[in-house]
Amino acid sequence: MLDTTDFEPVFFAPFVSSTMAVERDWTDYNGHLNVAYYSLMFDRAFDEALALLGFGPHALARRNTSFFTVETHTRYLRELATGVPVRVTLRLVDYDDKRLHLFESLHHGTEGWVAATTEQIALHVDLDSRRARTMPDDVLERIAAMRAAHATLPPPDGIGRSVGMRARC
Repeated sequence: MLDTTDFEPVFFAPFVSSTMAVERDWTDYNGHLNVAYYSLMFDRAFDEALALLGFGPHALARRNTSFFTVETHTRYLRELATGVPVRVTLRLVDYDDKRLHLFESLHHGTEGWVAATTEQIALHVDLDSRRARTMPDDVLERIAAMRAAHATLPPPDGIGRSVGMRARC
């Protein structure tokens, strides 16, 4: 995994993950990607973005902190089959000294259409106390740079939606 301690990253808007593929074991009896594996791919993309911010496996030993997802809202928009290439775009919507508000979209890797989106809040946690902890200043500077780049984008489709059923007339 990337170690960004030796350079300052450039943040693109949005962040785009490496290409992944839907694995055969990830499909269910309906013949499409099981819901658990959408989360796995979103999580892998988040890990790639965290590495750019100064977190990830290389920083875990040094900082003894990590991010825990504390809330999500996922929309499943189109099916994905075995072998399909995918990429995730990630937008940093907002942040404070302990939390990140993210919006991710899972795209078909060659055709570009969106298969799913997830909105999440991730909390920076001290791994010894298992409690929220303020992020280091160097990381907050990178987060500010990422947020500035992502602030130039229009609001993503589906952000801020809640779960519920419309009343029938």
